[in-house]
Amino acid sequence: MKYVRFEDGKAIRYGSLEGGTIRVLSSSPFEGKAVLTDEIISTESVRLLYPSPFSKAVCIGLNYRDHAKEFGLPIPETPVVFLKPSTSAASPEDGIVYPAMCNRLDYEAELAVVIGKRAKDVSEDNALDYVLGYTIANDVTARDLQPKNGQWTVAKSFDTFMPLGPYISDEVDGESLMITSRVNGVTKQMSNTSNLIFTIPYLISYISHVMTLLPGDIISTGTPGGISGMQKGDVVEIEIEGLGILRNRII
Repeated sequence: MKYVRFEDGKAIRYGSLEGGTIRVLSSSPFEGKAVLTDEIISTESVRLLYPSPFSKAVCIGLNYRDHAKEFGLPIPETPVVFLKPSTSAASPEDGIVYPAMCNRLDYEAELAVVIGKRAKDVSEDNALDYVLGYTIANDVTARDLQPKNGQWTVAKSFDTFMPLGPYISDEVDGESLMITSRVNGVTKQMSNTSNLIFTIPYLISYISHVMTLLPGDIISTGTPGGISGMQKGDVVEIEIEGLGILRNRII
Protein backbone atom coordinates (compact mmCIF):
# COMPACT_ATOMS: atom_id res chain seq x y z
CA MET A 1 0.00 0.00 0.00
CA LYS A 2 1.08 3.59 -0.63
CA TYR A 3 -0.12 5.59 2.39
CA VAL A 4 -0.78 9.30 1.98
CA ARG A 5 -1.78 11.99 4.45
CA PHE A 6 -3.81 14.76 2.90
CA GLU A 7 -5.99 17.79 3.50
CA ASP A 8 -9.21 18.10 1.53
CA GLY A 9 -10.49 21.40 2.89
CA LYS A 10 -12.49 19.74 5.64
CA ALA A 11 -9.98 17.73 7.64
CA ILE A 12 -6.64 15.95 7.57
CA ARG A 13 -7.14 12.33 6.56
CA TYR A 14 -5.23 9.27 5.39
CA GLY A 15 -5.65 7.16 2.30
CA SER A 16 -4.11 4.71 -0.12
CA LEU A 17 -2.66 6.20 -3.31
CA GLU A 18 -3.98 4.34 -6.35
CA GLY A 19 -2.73 6.03 -9.51
CA GLY A 20 -4.32 9.47 -9.70
CA THR A 21 -6.84 8.73 -6.96
CA ILE A 22 -6.88 8.19 -3.22
CA ARG A 23 -8.99 5.54 -1.52
CA VAL A 24 -9.72 6.95 1.92
CA LEU A 25 -8.71 5.02 5.04
CA SER A 26 -11.04 4.80 8.03
CA SER A 27 -8.33 6.10 10.39
CA SER A 28 -4.60 6.65 10.75
CA PRO A 29 -2.48 3.67 9.68
CA PHE A 30 -0.44 4.19 12.87
CA GLU A 31 -3.39 3.15 15.01
CA GLY A 32 -3.33 -0.38 13.61
CA LYS A 33 -7.08 -0.40 12.89
CA ALA A 34 -7.24 1.42 9.55
CA VAL A 35 -9.31 -0.17 6.79
CA LEU A 36 -10.01 0.96 3.25
CA THR A 37 -13.37 2.63 2.71
CA ASP A 38 -15.38 2.97 -0.48
CA GLU A 39 -14.68 6.71 -0.70
CA ILE A 40 -12.40 7.63 -3.61
CA ILE A 41 -11.18 11.15 -4.34
CA SER A 42 -8.87 12.69 -6.94
CA THR A 43 -5.33 13.66 -5.95
CA GLU A 44 -5.91 16.96 -7.77
CA SER A 45 -8.59 17.97 -5.28
CA VAL A 46 -6.43 17.60 -2.17
CA ARG A 47 -3.14 18.82 -0.76
CA LEU A 48 -0.63 16.10 0.06
CA LEU A 49 0.99 16.58 3.46
CA TYR A 50 4.13 15.06 4.90
CA PRO A 51 2.93 11.50 5.41
CA SER A 52 4.14 10.83 8.93
CA PRO A 53 3.49 13.27 11.81
CA PHE A 54 6.52 12.22 13.83
CA SER A 55 7.33 12.92 17.47
CA LYS A 56 11.01 12.82 16.48
CA ALA A 57 13.10 12.26 13.39
CA VAL A 58 16.15 10.22 14.31
CA CYS A 59 18.81 10.95 11.71
CA ILE A 60 22.01 9.09 10.90
CA GLY A 61 25.13 10.96 9.82
CA LEU A 62 27.97 9.61 7.67
CA ASN A 63 26.20 6.37 6.77
CA TYR A 64 27.56 6.18 3.21
CA ARG A 65 31.29 5.69 2.73
CA ASP A 66 31.51 8.26 -0.06
CA HIS A 67 29.83 10.92 2.10
CA ALA A 68 32.33 10.36 4.93
CA LYS A 69 35.15 10.52 2.37
CA GLU A 70 34.05 13.86 0.90
CA PHE A 71 34.27 15.39 4.39
CA GLY A 72 37.62 13.70 5.07
CA LEU A 73 36.16 11.82 8.04
CA PRO A 74 36.81 8.22 9.13
CA ILE A 75 34.13 5.56 8.71
CA PRO A 76 32.21 5.57 12.02
CA GLU A 77 32.38 2.49 14.21
CA THR A 78 28.94 3.17 15.67
CA PRO A 79 26.05 5.18 14.18
CA VAL A 80 26.30 8.97 14.32
CA VAL A 81 22.86 9.93 15.65
CA PHE A 82 21.13 13.29 15.88
CA LEU A 83 17.50 14.43 16.13
CA LYS A 84 15.28 16.81 14.21
CA PRO A 85 12.22 18.33 15.91
CA SER A 86 8.69 17.81 14.65
CA THR A 87 8.57 21.52 13.75
CA SER A 88 11.16 20.94 11.01
CA ALA A 89 8.68 18.90 8.94
CA ALA A 90 7.65 20.12 5.49
CA SER A 91 5.25 18.68 2.94
CA PRO A 92 5.80 17.91 -0.75
CA GLU A 93 5.91 21.13 -2.80
CA ASP A 94 6.29 23.27 0.36
CA GLY A 95 8.96 25.95 0.30
CA ILE A 96 12.21 25.36 2.19
CA VAL A 97 13.02 28.62 3.95
CA TYR A 98 16.61 29.85 3.55
CA PRO A 99 17.52 31.18 7.03
CA ALA A 100 18.98 34.67 7.29
CA MET A 101 21.85 33.44 9.49
CA CYS A 102 22.87 30.77 6.96
CA ASN A 103 25.41 31.27 4.15
CA ARG A 104 25.29 27.77 2.68
CA LEU A 105 22.17 25.62 2.47
CA ASP A 106 22.58 21.96 1.42
CA TYR A 107 20.21 19.19 0.33
CA GLU A 108 20.73 15.62 1.59
CA ALA A 109 18.78 12.86 -0.15
CA GLU A 110 17.82 10.14 2.32
CA LEU A 111 15.67 7.04 2.66
CA ALA A 112 13.39 7.40 5.70
CA VAL A 113 12.13 4.42 7.68
CA VAL A 114 8.65 5.03 9.13
CA ILE A 115 7.96 3.27 12.43
CA GLY A 116 4.52 1.65 12.61
CA LYS A 117 4.31 0.58 16.25
CA ARG A 118 6.04 1.25 19.55
CA ALA A 119 9.58 -0.15 19.50
CA LYS A 120 11.80 -0.57 22.55
CA ASP A 121 14.85 -2.87 22.85
CA VAL A 122 14.00 -4.76 19.66
CA SER A 123 16.37 -7.28 18.09
CA GLU A 124 17.81 -6.98 14.60
CA ASP A 125 15.97 -10.16 13.63
CA ASN A 126 12.60 -8.65 14.53
CA ALA A 127 13.34 -5.01 13.65
CA LEU A 128 11.45 -4.89 10.36
CA ASP A 129 8.27 -6.01 12.13
CA TYR A 130 8.09 -2.48 13.56
CA VAL A 131 8.26 -0.73 10.17
CA LEU A 132 5.11 0.64 8.52
CA GLY A 133 7.01 1.47 5.35
CA TYR A 134 9.46 3.85 3.72
CA THR A 135 9.37 7.40 2.42
CA ILE A 136 11.73 10.07 1.08
CA ALA A 137 13.46 12.62 3.31
CA ASN A 138 15.52 15.70 2.57
CA ASP A 139 17.82 16.33 5.53
CA VAL A 140 18.27 20.03 4.75
CA THR A 141 21.37 21.45 6.44
CA ALA A 142 22.76 24.92 7.12
CA ARG A 143 26.23 23.65 6.32
CA ASP A 144 28.23 26.68 7.43
CA LEU A 145 26.61 26.55 10.88
CA GLN A 146 27.40 22.87 11.40
CA PRO A 147 31.10 23.15 12.37
CA LYS A 148 30.60 26.46 14.21
CA ASN A 149 28.29 24.95 16.82
CA GLY A 150 30.30 21.83 17.67
CA GLN A 151 27.07 19.83 17.31
CA TRP A 152 24.45 19.59 14.60
CA THR A 153 21.19 20.66 16.25
CA VAL A 154 21.12 24.26 15.06
CA ALA A 155 22.32 23.46 11.54
CA LYS A 156 19.69 20.75 11.07
CA SER A 157 16.62 21.96 12.96
CA PHE A 158 15.23 25.09 11.30
CA ASP A 159 11.55 25.04 10.36
CA THR A 160 11.04 23.37 6.92
CA PHE A 161 14.39 21.51 7.16
CA MET A 162 12.76 18.03 7.04
CA PRO A 163 10.64 17.66 3.88
CA LEU A 164 9.04 14.20 3.68
CA GLY A 165 6.90 12.36 1.16
CA PRO A 166 5.07 12.13 -1.06
CA TYR A 167 3.86 8.81 0.43
CA ILE A 168 4.85 5.87 2.61
CA SER A 169 5.18 2.55 0.81
CA ASP A 170 5.25 -0.93 2.28
CA GLU A 171 5.83 -2.36 -1.20
CA VAL A 172 9.61 -1.83 -1.45
CA ASP A 173 12.73 -3.43 -0.01
CA GLY A 174 14.55 -0.64 1.79
CA GLU A 175 17.83 -2.53 1.62
CA SER A 176 18.28 -2.00 -2.15
CA LEU A 177 16.78 1.15 -3.68
CA MET A 178 18.28 3.64 -6.13
CA ILE A 179 18.48 7.13 -4.61
CA THR A 180 19.02 10.31 -6.61
CA SER A 181 18.93 14.04 -6.00
CA ARG A 182 18.60 16.84 -8.56
CA VAL A 183 18.83 20.60 -8.30
CA ASN A 184 17.14 22.48 -11.14
CA GLY A 185 17.09 19.23 -13.09
CA VAL A 186 20.84 18.55 -12.73
CA THR A 187 21.71 15.25 -11.03
CA LYS A 188 23.81 15.79 -7.90
CA GLN A 189 23.67 12.49 -6.02
CA MET A 190 23.19 8.93 -7.23
CA SER A 191 23.65 5.83 -5.14
CA ASN A 192 21.85 2.79 -3.75
CA THR A 193 20.70 2.04 -0.21
CA SER A 194 22.66 -1.21 -0.44
CA ASN A 195 25.70 1.04 0.19
CA LEU A 196 24.57 1.96 3.71
CA ILE A 197 27.30 1.31 6.29
CA PHE A 198 24.76 0.45 9.02
CA THR A 199 21.77 -1.56 7.81
CA ILE A 200 18.16 -0.66 8.51
CA PRO A 201 17.54 -3.56 10.97
CA TYR A 202 20.73 -2.66 12.81
CA LEU A 203 19.73 1.00 13.07
CA ILE A 204 16.23 0.21 14.36
CA SER A 205 17.63 -2.14 16.98
CA TYR A 206 20.45 0.21 18.00
CA ILE A 207 18.21 3.26 18.33
CA SER A 208 15.45 1.35 20.14
CA HIS A 209 17.98 0.39 22.82
CA VAL A 210 18.61 4.10 23.39
CA MET A 211 15.13 5.61 23.06
CA THR A 212 11.61 4.36 22.55
CA LEU A 213 10.46 4.73 18.96
CA LEU A 214 6.80 5.71 18.65
CA PRO A 215 4.36 5.14 15.78
CA GLY A 216 5.07 7.71 13.09
CA ASP A 217 8.67 8.32 14.13
CA ILE A 218 11.22 8.61 11.36
CA ILE A 219 14.68 7.10 11.01
CA SER A 220 16.47 9.00 8.25
CA THR A 221 19.24 6.68 7.17
CA GLY A 222 21.92 9.06 5.87
CA THR A 223 22.91 10.60 2.55
CA PRO A 224 25.37 9.55 -0.15
CA GLY A 225 28.19 11.76 -1.43
CA GLY A 226 27.59 14.64 -3.82
CA ILE A 227 26.10 17.34 -1.58
CA SER A 228 26.44 21.00 -2.53
CA GLY A 229 24.83 24.35 -1.84
CA MET A 230 21.44 25.68 -2.96
CA GLN A 231 20.23 29.19 -3.67
CA LYS A 232 16.86 30.90 -3.30
CA GLY A 233 14.63 29.90 -6.20
CA ASP A 234 16.32 26.53 -6.74
CA VAL A 235 14.11 23.46 -7.03
CA VAL A 236 15.44 20.34 -5.32
CA GLU A 237 14.06 16.92 -6.21
CA ILE A 238 14.81 13.66 -4.45
CA GLU A 239 13.81 10.45 -6.16
CA ILE A 240 13.97 7.00 -4.62
CA GLU A 241 13.05 3.87 -6.51
CA GLY A 242 9.44 2.91 -5.76
CA LEU A 243 8.84 5.97 -3.56
CA GLY A 244 8.20 8.70 -6.10
CA ILE A 245 9.73 12.18 -6.14
CA LEU A 246 9.92 14.70 -3.28
CA ARG A 247 10.05 18.22 -4.73
CA ASN A 248 10.57 21.53 -2.92
CA ARG A 249 11.66 25.05 -3.81
CA ILE A 250 14.07 27.19 -1.80
CA ILE A 251 12.39 30.42 -0.69
